[in-house]
Amino acid sequence: MKFLFLCFALTSAVWGQDALVDKPGPDVAPSAVKAVADLGKQVVMGKYLAAVDKMYPQWKERTAARMGGMAKLEAQLQGVAKQMLQQGISIIEFTPVGQPTVHEVGMGKTVVQENGQQVEKMRYTKWLVLVPTSTKFRAMVDGKPEPILIESTGFQVAIADKNKLDWTFIDGASVTVHDLRSLFVNLPVDLALPPLEKRQIK
Repeated sequence: MKFLFLCFALTSAVWGQDALVDKPGPDVAPSAVKAVADLGKQVVMGKYLAAVDKMYPQWKERTAARMGGMAKLEAQLQGVAKQMLQQGISIIEFTPVGQPTVHEVGMGKTVVQENGQQVEKMRYTKWLVLVPTSTKFRAMVDGKPEPILIESTGFQVAIADKNKLDWTFIDGASVTVHDLRSLFVNLPVDLALPPLEKRQIK
């Protein structure tokens, strides 16, 4: 398996050298940011299964396989929602913040005109956008009459076909650079992911 992955990675690297590079249009990053904001609104309203519905399909399959099936994945998410409620924790805000970063991923083929002839070229078919996020929680703490506020900074990985911009997501709290490169091998080995932090808001 490691040998096959290495061959695939090397082949993709060679393709990448000759691949057509598209400059993202002005609508790409704003579209991804808006999609993350819309997902955040669903989560704040308690519609946690929206995170499963809009999960990047290949990542959803991997996650479900680790959990023992899609039904168990959905049940676990519902269980987290119930535990939060029982512990007096509620999400009051989930918003994109900061500067998104756009990458091209997903190798495919296209035909272009070169010197009057049709030539087959490799081209990246998807946009991958790292969208930093801020999530604010309200939590009751034993012995304190007033709830405390907690801010969690993280990110969403938004992925969409270039010709559709119908975004699906991977939650940054559950993914590493290695995970992302196993899905999209042309991403840099030293890809910088937005930081994950938590702090109490005074």
